[in-house]
Amino acid sequence: MSTIYEFEVTKGNGEIQALSDFKGDVLLIVNTASKCGFTPQFEGLQKLYDDYHTKGFHILGFPCDQFMNQEFDDQSDIESFCKLNYGVSFPIYQKVDVKGELQDPLFSYLTEEKKGFLGGEIKWNFTKFLVDREGKVIRRYPPQARPEKIEKDLVVLI
Repeated sequence: MSTIYEFEVTKGNGEIQALSDFKGDVLLIVNTASKCGFTPQFEGLQKLYDDYHTKGFHILGFPCDQFMNQEFDDQSDIESFCKLNYGVSFPIYQKVDVKGELQDPLFSYLTEEKKGFLGGEIKWNFTKFLVDREGKVIRRYPPQARPEKIEKDLVVLI
């Protein structure tokens, strides 16, 4: 596959969404967790979304429970937590595996396109992938990279 537009993902409500729906837009794809030390990054992510979504920028949040069970079991609990505690209005998709034998195909693609500091595998929650308007993965950010640090790369693509 040459771009992320060839993938489909499952929305929080169970509906399938083609990533080709975002063709021509800039994306930030993030594996999230509700009970992680990096969870407060939702605030900065929401600020980026608020500041740039009218210019064709979307954040796609994918909950993951592979790192010390830091995610709720129930999808409605995940979405409620994000909205009530951080005002998240960008989409939170169904929980996925971001590594291992059951790795979601989207995350397999993302980690092949942009390897991390220690190789391809995602090591923790809040790893972020910036995708340009042509569907190419431009940059991978480690969990500790705060959303404010991503903004300088984002504005170049907007």
